[in-house]
Amino acid sequence: MSGTLNKVMLIGHLGDEVKMHYFDGGNCIGRFPLATNETYTNKQTNEKITNTEWHNIVVRNKAAEICEKYLSKGDKVYIEGRIKTRKWQDDSGNDRYSTEIHCTDFTFLTTKSESEQQQANTVAPKSMEQKEQPNKQIQEEDDDLPF
Repeated sequence: MSGTLNKVMLIGHLGDEVKMHYFDGGNCIGRFPLATNETYTNKQTNEKITNTEWHNIVVRNKAAEICEKYLSKGDKVYIEGRIKTRKWQDDSGNDRYSTEIHCTDFTFLTTKSESEQQQANTVAPKSMEQKEQPNKQIQEEDDDLPF
């Protein structure tokens, strides 16, 4: 064993649809942003603070096609993978870096009915009562986390 480990486990919500790129030879890559949230209470002001961290997810070949077919913006997903940093040059010749999570395994956490409901809610206007319910569900899910 080499004595090192590069492993990432994330549970978050898709920030956009899966964007596919196809190559000669039949291989493909899917990319999408994943949002994870950290919520805490400021002890001085007693205000609830939420910080969102965005992760660039990269999925390859058959897994990418599955993600494109079944995942939509807002869906909750578990991602397992490793961190990779790419170096590239912009139009001005400056070195730029992109940090990505190269997905090795995933699990869909949003049910099909929840996903269909999200899509219907983005098309039809919501009443105030409907807007409040998803927030309550998310908060309850956070309370049930095993860690």
